[in-house]
Amino acid sequence: MGIVQGANLVVNHGRLGYDICAFLGIYLDKSSLYDDVSEELKKIPEVVEAYYTTGLYSIFAKIYCRDTDHLRDVLHDKIQKISGIQRTETFISLQESINRPVEILADGESGK
Repeated sequence: MGIVQGANLVVNHGRLGYDICAFLGIYLDKSSLYDDVSEELKKIPEVVEAYYTTGLYSIFAKIYCRDTDHLRDVLHDKIQKISGIQRTETFISLQESINRPVEILADGESGK
């Protein structure tokens, strides 16, 4: 039926030495560059998620880095050098509060 599309392990990145989780709002020169920029982002191991979005940013990405020096290097030496990226905004996560799958409700149920 196509409902389950895979399975994954939940990794504690901090235990692996990756203490910084950051989110990037990425502005593109043109929205038509999305596919090209996405292909380049896939080559950067620190980028673990990326979404094509509406609103201020063309792409919203999640990255993990060892520390702030590593974050600076990833931003400056890898991400901001990708052709088509105009600029980025970085948000450092202080704590993850919620991480869960969508609760599936039958028609008419409120979930309360």
